[in-house]
Amino acid sequence: MHIKKKNVEKDGWTFTRRIGNLLSKVFKNALNKEVFTMQFKQKLVYIALSCVLLFLGVVLLINVRAQAPKQAQIAFSSNRDGNFEIYVMAADGKNQRNLTNNPADDFAPAWSPDGQRIAFDSYRDGNWEIYVIDADGKNPRNLTNNPADDYSPAWSPDGQRIAFSSKRDGNAEIYVIDADGEDPRNLTNNPADDYSPAWSPDSQRIAFESRLEIYVIDADGENPRNLTDNPAWDVVPAWSPDGQKVTFFSDRDGNIEIYVIDADGKNPRNLTNNPAWDAFPAWSPDGQKISFSSNRDGNAEIYVIDADGKNPRNLTNNPADDREPDWFDPAFAHPVSPVFPAGNLRAIWGWLKQNSE
Repeated sequence: MHIKKKNVEKDGWTFTRRIGNLLSKVFKNALNKEVFTMQFKQKLVYIALSCVLLFLGVVLLINVRAQAPKQAQIAFSSNRDGNFEIYVMAADGKNQRNLTNNPADDFAPAWSPDGQRIAFDSYRDGNWEIYVIDADGKNPRNLTNNPADDYSPAWSPDGQRIAFSSKRDGNAEIYVIDADGEDPRNLTNNPADDYSPAWSPDSQRIAFESRLEIYVIDADGENPRNLTDNPAWDVVPAWSPDGQKVTFFSDRDGNIEIYVIDADGKNPRNLTNNPAWDAFPAWSPDGQKISFSSNRDGNAEIYVIDADGKNPRNLTNNPADDREPDWFDPAFAHPVSPVFPAGNLRAIWGWLKQNSE
């Protein structure tokens, strides 16, 4: 299911070539005209200027795009600096650093599929909103800008959409927006509270928690089904990278543990089997490991286990609380097409197409 990383400039230059081909068609049509009226000459000038603007826009966009980490990283939230912030570290626990540095609380980091951005929820505007920063912590943007609470973002594997939980309709529902924050849609429309969305690797389904069970819906909100159907509470799902399994945490054995089930809801297994609480599971992109938060050392730390539950290791080793890990590995990055500005460039593109006919 994984896609190896490609040259991030490819899509931008492909777009530029499309512009060139279109302009060639326009000028070919011009040469077939017998008379160059003043109006037509003005059109040619506009076309030339549009070409320059589009080319410069593509080049600028390519040059300023955020850079993804070159090695595997884990993002997590921590209060080690006095309030909860978004941190990142190497996959072995080294080089832990604060990305957000904001007096408001920031939680629930989620890497974009190409590793260039991190979405998270923040209280910095007086209510919970979905924010995005570049992978180096720069350029924070509020994506939701809604008076209701929005939290728990999850990127679609193609990088074009972000699912999240929102109370903008009175209770918590699963919403999806475009990656630029546009076009919010309510997927669940149910009187129950729905939280913690997680995309399947093929972008066709979304797992989430509702009434303390793990549910799955199609990406358009249709066909809801209960995966866990257990009297205990089961929350915070995460798909395995191959789409064959779903992890979550549950109290069905008397304390909070990390469980895994097959994607059809069968064959539940307890992975952690520890008297401490273990929560917030996240798969490594290669599917070989699972990170999670645990208080087995007296406070919440980020641990990692093999996918079969063996070989637990404490990655953070810090007296503060560390939770909600999320992995990125450039070896398994999903390329994301550049998002071009929607205003004037889109209008120019439409005008060029119209005048090429």
